[in-house]
Amino acid sequence: MTEREKMLAGELYDCGDGELLARWHKAKNLIRIYNQLDSEDSEEKNKILNELLGGRGTNLWITAPFFVDYGNNIYFGDNCEVNMNCTFLDDNKIIIGDNALIAPNVQIYTAFHPVSARERFGDIKEDGSFSFCKTRTAPVVIGDNVWIGGGAIILPGVTIGGNVVIGAGSVVTKDIPSDKIACGNPCRVIRDNL
Repeated sequence: MTEREKMLAGELYDCGDGELLARWHKAKNLIRIYNQLDSEDSEEKNKILNELLGGRGTNLWITAPFFVDYGNNIYFGDNCEVNMNCTFLDDNKIIIGDNALIAPNVQIYTAFHPVSARERFGDIKEDGSFSFCKTRTAPVVIGDNVWIGGGAIILPGVTIGGNVVIGAGSVVTKDIPSDKIACGNPCRVIRDNL
């Protein structure tokens, strides 16, 4: 099993693997170019997004700056908007449905590390250094017609159902069912969204 296959399967994997580092650098270079484009240069933005993302529907708008790990594990439905300064750590899949609104400074994480330092770093070398830390992942899935408020953080393995509103500043640690409004740290359902 390759390190990429381990990564997508949620097993411990080596972030320093050559294949993963090559894709990571490619994504960083593409997103740097994207973030420096003129705001009205939709044609060039779309070219970069087509090369960067795993898949996308129509009418995707991402306001720069935008930050990713690999890019190719991110999938958008139709009519989605991502506002400025969002960070998507797509070490596993991030799947976003149709009509999603993602406010500024939203962070979506799919990667996490073992709690044990020995598991995270392995054996410390004689010079005190260590290899890349070991990582695990879990996908994030966001349904249709979801609005994620500014500064929200969505943790690995979370599924957010359709027609959900996540309040600004929330830390989403567990699944949120469809047709709900949820907020807080940790994020909790506060009422139905009818």
